Amino acid sequence: MAADERANEDLGTLADRARRALSRADLDAMMELLAPDARWGAPEGPSDWDCKNREEVLSWWSGAQAAGVRAKVTEMVPGDGTLLVGLEVTGLEDGTSAELRWQVWTIRGDRVVDIRGFDDRGAAAERAGLNQPTH
Repeated sequence: MAADERANEDLGTLADRARRALSRADLDAMMELLAPDARWGAPEGPSDWDCKNREEVLSWWSGAQAAGVRAKVTEMVPGDGTLLVGLEVTGLEDGTSAELRWQVWTIRGDRVVDIRGFDDRGAAAERAGLNQPTH
């Protein structure tokens, strides 16, 4: 098996683990997916509000769960060293019943090193390297 085929297989395995962890809101499983130096924030980050390590990411997720925020995975698409994660989020502060959101997870080895949040799937797919240029 070629190295890029192994990488795709590993990314698929990581995607399966991530889907299970997100679906169960399992913070211990999420901790295993995140690199110690994992970051999370806006697409244009880094910014002052970014989470700057695994503990801050897990703390944010824990706080959101405690506040009643829930996320249902709608899609998980492997890219080239990335995962496009689609989520249906409920329990948001603005009172909406459900919002579609996307995240792009950048992978190094078998760990998530960067998470960027998007309100637009097209922008997220482009960031994940999933959009093909038109000719």
